[in-house]
Amino acid sequence: GQWFVVLITGCSSGIGLSLAVGLASDPEKNYKVYATLKTLNKKQRLLKSVTEFHRDTLDILQMDVTDRASIMSARDRVQEGRVDILVCNAGVGLMGPLEVQDSKVMKDVMEVNLFGTLQTLQAFLPDMKSRREGHILVTGSTGGLHGLPFNEVYCASKFAIEGLCESLAVLLQHFNIRVSIIECGPVNTDFMLNLQKTEIGDCALDALDSHTLSLYERFLLHCGTVFQNAAQDTEDIVKVYLDAIRSPEPAFRYFTSGTVPPLVKLKTTQPDGLEYIRAMGELIFPQDHEELQQ
Repeated sequence: GQWFVVLITGCSSGIGLSLAVGLASDPEKNYKVYATLKTLNKKQRLLKSVTEFHRDTLDILQMDVTDRASIMSARDRVQEGRVDILVCNAGVGLMGPLEVQDSKVMKDVMEVNLFGTLQTLQAFLPDMKSRREGHILVTGSTGGLHGLPFNEVYCASKFAIEGLCESLAVLLQHFNIRVSIIECGPVNTDFMLNLQKTEIGDCALDALDSHTLSLYERFLLHCGTVFQNAAQDTEDIVKVYLDAIRSPEPAFRYFTSGTVPPLVKLKTTQPDGLEYIRAMGELIFPQDHEELQQ
């Protein structure tokens, strides 16, 4: 049997981990999965998921998306010499008032989310093009489709991913290569635990004006509520990836909630942008809204 060779970045937890195990568990053994992680000391969880059944369908490779040599060496360790399905999933978050963010941390977010994806694509595209086949899936975010206060740097990196994928998709249709972005909303994964977040009480906030600080406190409360009520389970999100991977004619954009979020719709139907900014403000800072209207 000829199988599909899949390489997935960012497999130490969350979506990458679940997707790797999900594909490797295919009863027909249709997929050979290369799960890559930045540091192999995090591979315990992956190995726990690997049973006798997965011995021949799952391999674990070290690959740091911010290091070109590391990407190339992972690529060269794919025994089949090709990757049919590339899943660019490695990503980091950053939350807090913009003025207090350290420039190195801001660069790191761009380095992983944007340049990491760019470099991964550079490494695997030539072979896909020469074989005239392939499917590229990228983990997007509703934060790449509309802005979120206190997530400026993260949203900037995810907006960039939209432009990258859209541009490539236009070109790659000429090579029979599909591109799909999976737009995730809030997810119950370690993404939130691993997220670099400015905590209330952090001395970095001492220099911040009191109004921004109180809005940030309210934003964090809002996030807590959203995660309790609206966060999706990793398994539900992985189903969307699996649908996209199995589809003979995959779409360019998938929303993990199954529908276009109302705020995304609002942004595209009211091009002057003010409706969206008001609506998002009302959602996150409801008390202030009356004052702003006066």
